[in-house]
Amino acid sequence: MDNTPASKPNHIVFIVADSLRYDSVYSGDGVGANYLEENAIQFLNASSPACWTLPSTASLFTGCLPHEHKATTQTRALKDSALTLAQVLKQQGYSTYQLSSNIATTEIFGLHKGFDKVIKTWDLAEQKGLKISQLFVLLGKRRIRKKLFSQDAIKESLSSDIRAGSVWFRSYYQIIFDHARTIMAEHDKKNEKAFLFLNLMETHFPYHIDHAFSLSSSNPFKNISELKTMFNIVNQTFLTKENSLPPQKALKKVKSRQRKSWELIRQDLDEFIRSIHEDKNNLVVFTSDHGENFGDQNWVYHFSNVTDACTRVPIFWLDNDTHQSGVKNHLTSSRLLFHSLAKKAGYDQLNGQDLFAENIFSIPISQSYWYNNHGKTLDKYKYNQFCFHYNGTRYLKKNGSWASAPTTQYDDNGVEESFKSYDQGSIDPLIDFVDDTEVRNYISKHLKEYSEFESKIKR
Repeated sequence: MDNTPASKPNHIVFIVADSLRYDSVYSGDGVGANYLEENAIQFLNASSPACWTLPSTASLFTGCLPHEHKATTQTRALKDSALTLAQVLKQQGYSTYQLSSNIATTEIFGLHKGFDKVIKTWDLAEQKGLKISQLFVLLGKRRIRKKLFSQDAIKESLSSDIRAGSVWFRSYYQIIFDHARTIMAEHDKKNEKAFLFLNLMETHFPYHIDHAFSLSSSNPFKNISELKTMFNIVNQTFLTKENSLPPQKALKKVKSRQRKSWELIRQDLDEFIRSIHEDKNNLVVFTSDHGENFGDQNWVYHFSNVTDACTRVPIFWLDNDTHQSGVKNHLTSSRLLFHSLAKKAGYDQLNGQDLFAENIFSIPISQSYWYNNHGKTLDKYKYNQFCFHYNGTRYLKKNGSWASAPTTQYDDNGVEESFKSYDQGSIDPLIDFVDDTEVRNYISKHLKEYSEFESKIKR
């Protein structure tokens, strides 16, 4: 792929469908987005370094693993010295914009760093019909419960975080697409370059299956069951109460909503990408920040696990000048999008890291940090995890012991196998299974740094 200065894109558009699983895209009747499939380079074995929005987006923005950028479930904010993609592209002459439907990607955790302007879609939309949003947030968020009973809420002068909850109940992606087109057109008139990061929440819980929130069934009893499962998921009930994991049948029903949410947006997304890419010198990337978890390996939701469901992500790269399409099957990490996007913009301080290169940097490493659910998380869930992929196997370290599981073959609609634990101290994969010295040293370095970081945040 040509990365010379002559191939520098006019605009760079980085689109993330929040929480979208790999197998929600590559299942059923296929991707269903013709322009993407015909014009993109598709990465079929890419993993996110993290399993929820803050650390995974921070990795996309910095190219770093969670223990390096420090934005995790425990620490909750991007480190001050982190260099972000928006900062790099600004240095390369791009005006930088974030259009987000997820408040977690904005200033609340420091992910606004380097953006000239952060545009929150709930501020773009006409504010109406928020009563159902209030109700659901009331059920799920203790902090916002108090706000809903405050004098301001009674007067309907709603705070921004309550208004932000409307993204759970309305589709905003067309507003984002229209505003992005306007921004690019304004810069085209001035012969200026722009970088746009777009976050789409339709594929995030509770997974829109229509442009306004609706339940899946016409049967009221099935809808009650669906709502109960959703309530348990958003509250992470199983972390605080024994034997409270929703049944697999109910989880499968909720999982089907995400595929439907992809079906809701995919054709409009495809047309938007075609309109900003075809016959234009624009670079467009479509991906997910992380996957979502629906009971894989007896986990629910996405805060604290490293299963394939949460870390396997789709990546579509639509180059600005070569317009090559095809498939890349090598194992890689979505964090390397930082390096490849920066490289296309002319940034050269990358130390050989590139999404397209198959080398030690492409070895997927993911991390998770246990979630403190209002101080009630059961002791058995209070552990952090370090995982890496090598030679078709995932190796996981938690509580001082290693476990392993085969990489899931989602192209065959395979079910993820659970990790099988080794007796503590009996197996060290870095010694027993990793036979390449350079790979062993690379993983060992990150494991040591992760362990040092973990020791500082341990309970």
